[in-house]
Amino acid sequence: MRKQPKVLGIVLAGGAGKRLQPLTADRAKPAVPFGGSYRLIDFVLSNLVNAGFVRLCVLTQYKSHSLDRHITTTWRMSTLLGDYITPVPAQQRLGPRWFTGSADAIYQSLNLVYDEKPDYVAVFGADNVYRMDPRQMLDHHIEVGAGVTIAGIRMPRSEADQFGVIETADGVKIDAFLEKPEDPPAIPGSPDQSYVSMGNYMFSTEVLVESLRVDARDEGSVHDMGGNIIPMLTSQGMASVYDFDANIVPGETERDHGYWRDVGSLDAYHDAHMDLVSVHPVFNLYNRNWPILTNLPPLPPAKFIEGGNAHESMVGAGTIVSGAHVRNSVIASDVRIASGAYVEGCVVMPGVRIGPGAVVRNAVLDKYCVVEDHAQLGVDLDGDRQHDYTVSDGGIVVIGKGITVPRT
Repeated sequence: MRKQPKVLGIVLAGGAGKRLQPLTADRAKPAVPFGGSYRLIDFVLSNLVNAGFVRLCVLTQYKSHSLDRHITTTWRMSTLLGDYITPVPAQQRLGPRWFTGSADAIYQSLNLVYDEKPDYVAVFGADNVYRMDPRQMLDHHIEVGAGVTIAGIRMPRSEADQFGVIETADGVKIDAFLEKPEDPPAIPGSPDQSYVSMGNYMFSTEVLVESLRVDARDEGSVHDMGGNIIPMLTSQGMASVYDFDANIVPGETERDHGYWRDVGSLDAYHDAHMDLVSVHPVFNLYNRNWPILTNLPPLPPAKFIEGGNAHESMVGAGTIVSGAHVRNSVIASDVRIASGAYVEGCVVMPGVRIGPGAVVRNAVLDKYCVVEDHAQLGVDLDGDRQHDYTVSDGGIVVIGKGITVPRT
């Protein structure tokens, strides 16, 4: 039997997610609920585990309690085989300081690498929505003999200036890594597209360790993976790009092939949910050949009574829609929507209560919110702003955890 390369996965999950406020007021960004049943971190962990990478460390820092709890109660692996997924908080191993950047987070946690002694280290972000087989990326990394391989997604050049952009002449070796360039370079053979970094990296272990040591000694560095480590290795000719479009996931459809969504803003977060609910979804959560894994609460099935209905929507377990109308929405578990209420274009998280006659449009309701009888939300955006509700640039009203929306 051919010996498989030994891989350690490091998931960077310390982000504050300030642009997702108020959803991140009480939790780290990777712990934000998504899709009615999941948290954002479930997507990267599912991709890694489905690919057979089952020794994973999740580096946490910012308001990490709910994230730590989710990982320890949900992601239990076979201890008999030595597999594990474990949250690793900032431990101040190198002095009385917290993580100062993503590269510093790994540098302060190099004991994990020394203990595991992997051949390769997969360093992945924790807060994007996508399916990917990282094993194919590893095969590419080994084949081209790179020190680091970056997953690049094809994006229109007109939109790429908001991301880290990969410049390559031959489609393999990275010639430059540019942070939010005004004129993004094109992909060879595709003049209207650019490679945008997905924030997923595959390292040969020795290269990762040495580059982190060099970066730690650089007083001018901000100790960031994309801002410092990748440009350093690019200048040394050691970086390659992996085309995400070449990644084939079992069970995918032509429609959702290559789907990747950066949910860094409230509008992007809402849009990603709307991608789920069409008849032929842009992103298909029902692919059982590459499942998105999580731990579901022990609740009875959803119930629709007194003429309650839902169209082009997803409705979680334990939810009761009683004489209410739901359209184009993602409704999580244990929600109550009362008689005469109308909910459209919404993301409703667990435990929310929507009273009789209430109207809620184009809104995100965090856990345990209460919309009182005949209250209106998303109908008059100027009025919503006057109530100090968060209204995104795209007109999405976002209500924080446990807030009550009164009738006005």
